[in-house]
Amino acid sequence: MTTAPHTLRTAHLGEPLGIDDQHPDLSWRLGRGRQHAYQVQAATGPDLLDSGACDLWDSGRVAGTRGTGIRFDGKPPGARRRVWWRVRVWCDDRPSPWSAAATWETGLPTESDWAGAQWITARRTDSSSRLPLLAKDFHLPRAPITARLYATALGTYEATVNGVAAGPALLEPGYTAYEKRLLYATYDITEALRAGDNTVGLSLGNGIAHAPRVPGRYAKLHLDHGRPRARALLYVVHEDGTSTTLVTDPTWRTTEGPITLSAWFGGEEHDARLAPHGWDRPGHDRRTWSAAVPAPLDGARLTARTHPPVEVVDSITPVSMSQPRPGVHVFDLGVNIAGRPRLKATGPEGTAVVIRPGELLTADGTVNQRFTGSPCYDSYTLRGDPAGEEWAPATVYHGFRYLQVERLPGQPAPDTVRGEVMRAANPRAGGFSCSSDLLNGIHRLIDRAVQGNMFSVLTDCPHREKLGWLEQTHLVFPAVACGYDVAAYYRKLVRDMADAQTESGLVPGIAPEYKVFEDKFRDDPNWGGALVLAPWHLYRTYGDTSVLRAHYPDMLRYLEHLHSRSDDGLLLRHGLGDWITFDDSTPKAVTATYAHHRIATALGDIAEAIGRTADAAAHRRLAHRIAGAFHAEFFDPDRHTYGSGSQACDALALEIGAVPHGERPAVLDHLVAAIRAADDHVTVGEIALPALLRVLSAHARDDVVFDLLSRTDSPSYGYQLAHGATALTERWDGPTRGSSQNHFMLGAAAEWLIASLVGLRQAADSVAYDHIVVRPAPVGDLTWASAWYETPRGRAGVTWHRGPDEFRLTVALPPGAPSRVELPLPDGGRDAREVPPGTWEFTVPGRWSRDE
Repeated sequence: MTTAPHTLRTAHLGEPLGIDDQHPDLSWRLGRGRQHAYQVQAATGPDLLDSGACDLWDSGRVAGTRGTGIRFDGKPPGARRRVWWRVRVWCDDRPSPWSAAATWETGLPTESDWAGAQWITARRTDSSSRLPLLAKDFHLPRAPITARLYATALGTYEATVNGVAAGPALLEPGYTAYEKRLLYATYDITEALRAGDNTVGLSLGNGIAHAPRVPGRYAKLHLDHGRPRARALLYVVHEDGTSTTLVTDPTWRTTEGPITLSAWFGGEEHDARLAPHGWDRPGHDRRTWSAAVPAPLDGARLTARTHPPVEVVDSITPVSMSQPRPGVHVFDLGVNIAGRPRLKATGPEGTAVVIRPGELLTADGTVNQRFTGSPCYDSYTLRGDPAGEEWAPATVYHGFRYLQVERLPGQPAPDTVRGEVMRAANPRAGGFSCSSDLLNGIHRLIDRAVQGNMFSVLTDCPHREKLGWLEQTHLVFPAVACGYDVAAYYRKLVRDMADAQTESGLVPGIAPEYKVFEDKFRDDPNWGGALVLAPWHLYRTYGDTSVLRAHYPDMLRYLEHLHSRSDDGLLLRHGLGDWITFDDSTPKAVTATYAHHRIATALGDIAEAIGRTADAAAHRRLAHRIAGAFHAEFFDPDRHTYGSGSQACDALALEIGAVPHGERPAVLDHLVAAIRAADDHVTVGEIALPALLRVLSAHARDDVVFDLLSRTDSPSYGYQLAHGATALTERWDGPTRGSSQNHFMLGAAAEWLIASLVGLRQAADSVAYDHIVVRPAPVGDLTWASAWYETPRGRAGVTWHRGPDEFRLTVALPPGAPSRVELPLPDGGRDAREVPPGTWEFTVPGRWSRDE
């Protein structure tokens, strides 16, 4: 009998609260079998759903093999409504049992749903830079059965209910183009409220919306979208069916808080002596507080945050401590992280403890902040509590391995400071390990850098820029997605790109575009093309068609922008080239035209996926024309290479199919010879690196990839490990060069480790892992390798072991269509088999050696 579907998701989230979309997409997984039809039911109550009297939607039986990207096509539920839904499937002639019910809840999708909630702040004073506190005291006649707080701010905010945090989210709301959009969050505060007196508190910070000029403090850029302000609505439902609604308005009270400086790039200062004790709890004396003042914010649309927020995901105790100078203590966490320090201290009132974060140390053992050029530090002034005090900055975060603590009263303890790891709380979705400590170290470097830059946007580094440079979102997508479920998260990133698009169709290099950089940094198709290529990755990986449909017009406008700058398909004077490369001979026209081809090709596939067949044909003709122009412009027939003959030129030409069939072996030979001539080193930058690794693997030269990943001298991943890196660095020689020590743009090796070395991938024509391919590459001196990945169908896993006389492969395949397993043979061939879902083991006898 077919088992019931499970792991139901709405908008790629489990049981989401406060989504705006009235027709979200739904997904589920199978217990077993292969689905060929499904039925979805949805209702406004569990009893209605159980009885089958579905007042919102009954899809009836629908033919379909995929349990992803199913649009809720029922009655729009409206605002603040909970929806219960369930699904059953047909894998044979009889339906499965119904799944357990899942829910989602709508938020406040229209301006009218905010019921008069105003933007409010504190009255401006010229004599103080302290950040405001806002509070509302209210009385409930009885305990609620449900209560929701909807909140946002310009800047950052922390929401509390009766002195307790409303949720684990930090640095809310995330980055957006503030003049167009702000995100609001929904909190379930039912358990925090009680019958009687209650208090809601909001503590505000500047965030990046107001990045001030602070003398003596580092700042990448300066922004001023106005004073911090907040907007909130509290909605309480009582047992008798009545409700209570509270909104931000001048009846809220405000006072100056203990945060005296909130500088996104430069740090936070907090004076605990200025914190009103119990300010966010009932009974606090507010006679000296002022009335909040309205602070209208015109033009910015409120949109629900429908991706995992930034949270603390780990806490790290220092591995060592030194004292390079009297009164200066340096704590080493042993790993480079993004997050915040947490301080424990006891001392006299008024003692100001300074914490300087840093990624590297200077020769004298103090924290090195030379790469930013100006200091960044946090400061906490003790209130003098003899029981001790604990504090972490609330309005900023940093990238660091080392914490330099100054003016600490008394001797430090092992837990005087800790490092709290922060990132967007995207669930872990995959893992890798093998018999090589070096390759495990490379994977660890990449994973740590992904975590360190996975905030409300994918940043380039957490200590210096904190900006959403776009090329990484698609070039290194496999490295991000093979470790984390980013289905909901990437929707937000794509919307940021669309919001940043200009009237002319240009997509700038960063989104949101908080700083307008010079032309080559603003207009490069490997950066702007993320508006096309990131949604394509979303579709391929998760079956997400809604993003394709929503942003297809924006993609067409970007293609028109490229057309306005192209010369018969070639982009000859465009952009940054192969960024951060050791071989700068690669013409910028090669990398730009490569991007043009990828964009046109992806648009052809996107148009087909959303039913625009005529468009698809036109886009594919354009891609063919670009490939032909690329070959005609850059091919050197005498040397069987392209452009300057660099590794990048050959790899990019092979990847886009610009090389005629008869020339491919010779061009591949030239590429391999170039790598061997460089002593098995890469000379490419971030644009060509993913293509280089994919091209070599696609042409059965995984041995070459293994050799270049095995290097420990510069340039290589191994060089970074050998010189103490704990996260991937910005440059191949980053640890000795002193640039960013937490930068994931060179992370393409993670894709090869899982998809090629272990061999866990989806077929080229597959969507949402409908068709899994297992094709391991037992190269080098490895004796085993293993990986797992949470596909939309369920977990897939591959492990192989190689001994002198046999190769053993174990695969675990999720329910759905059969997969293709391509067993390697000792002679270099493959034994391809169709394998149904389940766990299987294969053994291939023969002589296996490093060269084979």
